[in-house]
Amino acid sequence: MTARAASRPVGTVTRGTTNPNRLRRMDRWIAAAHGAELRRSADPVAVDLGYGAAPWTAVELLTRLRTVAPHTRVVGVEIEPARVAAARPYERDGLTFRHGGFEVPVDGRPALIRAANVLRQYDEEQVAAVWQRLCARLAPAGPGSPGGLLVEGTCDEIGRRHVWVALGPEGPRTVTFATRLGSLDHPSDLAERLPKALIHRNVPGEPVHAFLRDFDRAWAAAAPYASYGARQRWIRTVRDLAADWPVTDAISRWRQGEVTVSWEALAPVR
Repeated sequence: MTARAASRPVGTVTRGTTNPNRLRRMDRWIAAAHGAELRRSADPVAVDLGYGAAPWTAVELLTRLRTVAPHTRVVGVEIEPARVAAARPYERDGLTFRHGGFEVPVDGRPALIRAANVLRQYDEEQVAAVWQRLCARLAPAGPGSPGGLLVEGTCDEIGRRHVWVALGPEGPRTVTFATRLGSLDHPSDLAERLPKALIHRNVPGEPVHAFLRDFDRAWAAAAPYASYGARQRWIRTVRDLAADWPVTDAISRWRQGEVTVSWEALAPVR
């Protein structure tokens, strides 16, 4: 056991609710956004932090990342020892499980940390310190490399709606909204899945509230495109939204029912 693994885990036990295929939208985005960086790494390690009562999300993360970076290793980290013991039979080449928390008990600096549905159960005031601790564990940036990636966010129980923040060693970069378009009445339906850093800021005067308001307005204006399907309506909506908000992705991602916006545009008012 490493010295890092021997220390007391940082964090508290959460509910651990999980379902197979729940994080597929997040995983697909990670593979597209960070696959090149994983391939550049000599030993790409991805951490599934707080995988929950069953190891499905870690197993799936390995499969999805290896389609873009075949040498990726995944380490599932859980603060509840019984969950680690239950996951051990699923270990195989490239997949291990360890007891730990926000200290991230792996050797070296991981290329990826995914923390899905973890901070949702913490207080908003705790988020900044956790982000800082996790970002400090990421692989550093270097010439031609943006460094490691932390993806922290929330989704519903079956993975239809997600919102996550992507962070690098320097801090938060972007916010991504992702949904199964057939389940959506209005883009603001995603508000209930905002990560802890933003969910309590969806009130007048806060940028995220203004963004969701404008998103709904653009969705309403794009109603004629619904006759071509929800995907075409979403694409038109995002095109209009991008006139006023710093959308950072392109139509290839919009077609997936996603849109990514610069963090600075949605960051809470201090």
